[in-house]
Amino acid sequence: MLKIKEAIIVEGRYDKNSLSQVVDGLILETSGFGVFKDGEKLELIRRLAQRQGIIVLTDSDGAGFVIRNYLKGAIPKEQVKHAYIPDVYGKERRKRKAGKEGKLGVEGMNPEVLRQALLRAGATVVDGDGPAPARGALTPADLFALGLTGRPDSAARREKLLHRLGLPQHMNSKALLAMLNALHTPDEVAQMVEELEQSKEE
Repeated sequence: MLKIKEAIIVEGRYDKNSLSQVVDGLILETSGFGVFKDGEKLELIRRLAQRQGIIVLTDSDGAGFVIRNYLKGAIPKEQVKHAYIPDVYGKERRKRKAGKEGKLGVEGMNPEVLRQALLRAGATVVDGDGPAPARGALTPADLFALGLTGRPDSAARREKLLHRLGLPQHMNSKALLAMLNALHTPDEVAQMVEELEQSKEE
């Protein structure tokens, strides 16, 4: 497994599934063209780019390049690296027929091809046996201690925190934990939760 500092941006969940066999790090989906209309997701990608850099890894077809060019125009170029997969013709196993251009996407690539694509893009590989570095070291137990999971009002508390952070409201607790670790230190998160508590009491 490659432990990579940058967050990797892919088009969809099947791409994410394939990539997670290769990468120990944060992988975020654009939901295809969905990112064009999702201001929250674009803002999240911008923040990740600013904090740790991003690697854009889209399919090699026309649609993939439209998404790549959109992100290229939305984020400062020094915060973005671009990984490219080769043109390989065929069809993914789960699909009944090949895509419009007949090319395999990220999900259909051999793990070694994905690995090489990331290395060629200049991915920052982290040495050691620990997980890929994140700003924080929050654990699921910390979310519980902060009241963000395991309580009757946890969903409401998470919703307030997501709103405060400008993150998508439908994000589950596992995704929230990954984003908090990518964007904030444990102390910053504890401080935010405390401030939200105080504003509720006022």
